[in-house]
Amino acid sequence: MPFDPDPRDTHEPGGHSERGLGAGEHGHRVDFEAEGLLEGLGEEQREERIALLEQLLGEGVSMAELRRSSAEGTIVFLAAELVIGGRERYSAREIAAHTGVDLGFLMALRSAMGLPNPGAGEPLYTRSDLESVQMVSAFREAGIAEEEMLELTRTLGRGLSQAAEAMRTIVLRLVLEPGVSEPELARRYASATAHLSPLLGPLITNLLTLHLRQMAEGEAISAAERSGGRLPGSREVSVAFADLVGFTRLGEEVPPDELGHLAVRLEELTTEAIRPPVKLVKTIGDAVMLVSPEPAPLIDVALALIEAADAHGEELPQLRAGVAAGAALSRAGDWFGHPVNLASRITAIARPGSLLVERGVRETVREAYRWSFAGERRLRGISEPVSLFRARAL
Repeated sequence: MPFDPDPRDTHEPGGHSERGLGAGEHGHRVDFEAEGLLEGLGEEQREERIALLEQLLGEGVSMAELRRSSAEGTIVFLAAELVIGGRERYSAREIAAHTGVDLGFLMALRSAMGLPNPGAGEPLYTRSDLESVQMVSAFREAGIAEEEMLELTRTLGRGLSQAAEAMRTIVLRLVLEPGVSEPELARRYASATAHLSPLLGPLITNLLTLHLRQMAEGEAISAAERSGGRLPGSREVSVAFADLVGFTRLGEEVPPDELGHLAVRLEELTTEAIRPPVKLVKTIGDAVMLVSPEPAPLIDVALALIEAADAHGEELPQLRAGVAAGAALSRAGDWFGHPVNLASRITAIARPGSLLVERGVRETVREAYRWSFAGERRLRGISEPVSLFRARAL
């Protein structure tokens, strides 16, 4: 089992904490106190931290990594990081020299992932990092521009960062129990990571493949795009937002974990309600954003979502939704443009349990739903008054 502490490793109570010393490389004593690795810790916490630091030093972790993880408050997860990334470490300069990738572009890729950039000479990159950078040449040979690589990396980084946080929470739930010491928690977390991390690669690959298949089946290319041989700057889409009514007020009345549960439940309901060609673009706390090439499927999903929220009664606040259509620009998995802003503004004034659309959407699908006029409104950030209609299923 990786990172398994030696059962013979015992510490006299108060022994190390008085000195703040540990056994370093080649048996040299390390003054953890002087290194700033014990700051702000009580007596019992110091004992546990010294034991953990000694174990990590014994695993070959450098003092630079100990300082970094200690400053970041992630030292308990450092053993798991070794399990995932291995013990080989490279600096950004070394990776750039080995792969032929420009150092500036390498740093830009790291930022696009949503990760902090260490100094160019700090040996904090792993073998996996090196292999990832080596793929840059393959992308270039396929005709993918650097800006497109950065855009794709931003999108993947955003989604996988959320997945990593969810995975961290799951693993901690598996290994945490009352009274567990810091060294034991680090060992358990590393062991669980070693067991679960090999399963994640196939899972992520399969999910991505399924989404790519769905895109291949549902993506339409217009005649203008075919004749011009390139994608235009924007395309016609329908956009919807749906949000939980009174979520901000609830934040003053209920604990944060309960609010988090409501946000997660909204995302679950949305995932259950979605049918192609509608796509979930993102969740924004108390709201979800959806897009579709046509308005009717989007309205169907929005109505189903409102009905599903109503079915939860008092367990979930009511939903309201707004739909607009027009030319929008897709970048890094998100959408920008007038229909996005308009749909957001419409949602903000919709009544609980209702779906409002602008006139253009209503005229496109007039016969498919029951309508009632909701008035002409001036909306913040929209120059002209907007005629709004409430949509209901037939």
